Amino acid sequence: MVTIISGTNRPNSNTLKVAKYYQHSLAKKGLDTHLLSLTELPDDLIISDLYGKRSPEFEKIQELMTRSTKFLFIIPEYNGSFPGVLKTFIDACTFPDSFYEKKACLVGISSGKYGNIRGIDHFGGVCSYLHLHVMPLRLHIPSIRTELDENNALYKEDTLKFTADQMNKFILF
Repeated sequence: MVTIISGTNRPNSNTLKVAKYYQHSLAKKGLDTHLLSLTELPDDLIISDLYGKRSPEFEKIQELMTRSTKFLFIIPEYNGSFPGVLKTFIDACTFPDSFYEKKACLVGISSGKYGNIRGIDHFGGVCSYLHLHVMPLRLHIPSIRTELDENNALYKEDTLKFTADQMNKFILF
């Protein structure tokens, strides 16, 4: 089972738009995926689901993580790294059942010109600690506001080429 994770809890984010684009594109290639937006996390996550507690709301999310064998993370740049809510989500998930010895693909996005290069590197360190095997081809999509069309789909020729190449490799990974 493949789960795409939109790595922020910001409502109506470009991250979620890119995650939906990947989900739609992978479906066209015959891959069924689940999409988890971190907007779906319980509001009281830091009280209810860290340090040995488990809420009924997070239990459904935890079941999805446990059943998943591959993850595609769409990660926006927050202050030169990745969002704290993504790290809190990882910390709330059961170890090792959630990520250990599973596979991941990483996509960084940013408003600026570097596509969250540093944040993807930081998140790669977390993945290594979790024994989450990361596909070598990591994409960085800069200036995300100029990359999405009126239908919230990526449209620039080079971005379409690189994302298609990444998706094809992810399917085989």
